[in-house]
Amino acid sequence: MNPGTEGTDERVESGSCHLLEVVKATQEHLRQLIRQRAEIVKRIGTMKRTIVGLAKLYGDDWLNEELGEFDDRKQRARQPGFTNSCRRVLMEANRPLSTREVCEHLQQRVPLVLLRHKDPVASVTTVLNRLVEYGEALTERDEKGRRTWQWCTEASADAAAVIEGKRLA
Repeated sequence: MNPGTEGTDERVESGSCHLLEVVKATQEHLRQLIRQRAEIVKRIGTMKRTIVGLAKLYGDDWLNEELGEFDDRKQRARQPGFTNSCRRVLMEANRPLSTREVCEHLQQRVPLVLLRHKDPVASVTTVLNRLVEYGEALTERDEKGRRTWQWCTEASADAAAVIEGKRLA
């Protein structure tokens, strides 16, 4: 051993143990915050549904501007049909499609739906990713490694959910 390095090794080991404790505590704190966020998101959803239900029951007149922002029906009215148009393209396709191919189909079938989007490819990608999250579409890679999307039948949605561990039954 080199003179003067014996204490250094002990300090490094001690520091590593302390570092591991800090990392473990931080990870546990992060898990706790993620659980809390999930609970809060559920509660927010419940409150939004309550506002929408009251608006349906009593009309939108009583909603002030702040509460109106929470009513998702207002937001959907801004761009009707975009998600449904993407769904339709995937449903009618006989093979997986790239984002650009979905854009091309939209341009041919419903060109007006793309007019409001500064970057249609980015908008379509966002919608396709959401359809995957909803279990309505599957994503895979083509022979060149590019991502493609395909409409998900009920049977393939169940299989994908099992593979991803989302459903055990």
